[in-house]
Amino acid sequence: MLEIIVPLLLLFTIALVKQIPVIGGNIKIALLVAALSSAIISGLAPLETLLAFIDGIDRLSWVIMLSIFGSIYAESQVRLGAMDTTLIGLRSVFGNSPKGLIAAIFITLIIAGSFLGDAIAAATVIGFLVINSLNELKVKPEQIGMIILVGASIGSIMPPISQGVFLSSSLIGIDPGPVIKIAYITVSIGALIAIFESFRFVKGRKMPEHLKTTQSISSILKERWMTLVPLGVLVAIVIANTGFDYNIFAEWTIFSAILNPLMEIPILQGITFQVVSAIIIALLVSFLFPIVRKETKGVLKGGLIKVSQTVQIQLCAGVMVGVFYASGLIEQVAVLTEGLAASMVKVGGAISMVIVGMLTGSQTTAQSVIVTFLGPILENMSVDPTFIAIGASHIAAAGQNMPPVGLTAFVVCGLIGGILNRQVDPLKVMVLALPNSFYFLMVGLIAWFIF
Repeated sequence: MLEIIVPLLLLFTIALVKQIPVIGGNIKIALLVAALSSAIISGLAPLETLLAFIDGIDRLSWVIMLSIFGSIYAESQVRLGAMDTTLIGLRSVFGNSPKGLIAAIFITLIIAGSFLGDAIAAATVIGFLVINSLNELKVKPEQIGMIILVGASIGSIMPPISQGVFLSSSLIGIDPGPVIKIAYITVSIGALIAIFESFRFVKGRKMPEHLKTTQSISSILKERWMTLVPLGVLVAIVIANTGFDYNIFAEWTIFSAILNPLMEIPILQGITFQVVSAIIIALLVSFLFPIVRKETKGVLKGGLIKVSQTVQIQLCAGVMVGVFYASGLIEQVAVLTEGLAASMVKVGGAISMVIVGMLTGSQTTAQSVIVTFLGPILENMSVDPTFIAIGASHIAAAGQNMPPVGLTAFVVCGLIGGILNRQVDPLKVMVLALPNSFYFLMVGLIAWFIF
């Protein structure tokens, strides 16, 4: 029992007790300490431990590569002007009304969040573009915060670049393709709910004249279509794969010749997953544009900085996952829970994931800590692995924005406060976001209990 209790006790204590000097609340230290304690107690030799580190990081390599290249690609699109074009174009499509502006902002945030796979980065990139416009519509600062928080968070789980879905699939060890197809539907419904729920913030208000768009969508596209070329390439590759089962990286000899050898290399094989490869192609297309090419250093640096904390957590989580599998801890936990009622395990797992998400403000941490153990247990209870991954990703997405410690909410409130020179209460922002959080929680529970 010690080989189970000690690593888990160290993991949760260091991660959640911030009063511990130096290391308290440090998720990365918590993951590494749990891994090392498990290796020592189970008697893994140094070489076995090192191989376990590599194996664990390799298990999460899809997610790590997705985060790195997704963030660099998103940075290139900001420099190219694709985000501006998207926002301007959507405002033209939805008309010159306050509700149309909110819809356009939400969709832009969701697109940015999907590119980046990270809510904080999306909120920062798009927040600068929309805060003043919403303020001029007399939307309260906390309501502005809710719009940015929820839009960016939905984007971070929205396929095709969904870090939450990729992480849950990797932790369970399944192909994320089927999970992504379901997530398109569930996340889109959540987006529609958030958009319509936010219309109440501008009920009965008129759009100020200077905020109205005079250009038609056709004239905008005629003037700025070049900025959307890399996005078009990415969308075409993803749709061909998910909609028509045509994978250019398998069908085209030039790509298969490059990628097939990489499939045999641990960790680097994460590059070969279709969505990651598609992002790399779109990124290369972006560098054909002089405005991006001249900013190569800034694009690379900016993209890596935005995702550095997330990737560090993913690497540490990979180390922990690898050691837990090598030490047999995962199997032992599964055996111990065989006698428990399925409903008890599911509800307890969901509550644990929400609590970790609430206290750390991170779906990455919530999944890394809980799904590592819970996934195999649910599989033993005959829950479909695809729906285990759907449930885990949605429940983790729900928990990360719930009070009291939604990291994204604090970042958003700091951004709004700095621009408007006003105090913005992050707790109120998180409370306003609760309907959306509850929606994702319910989707996750339905996935686990019905399927």
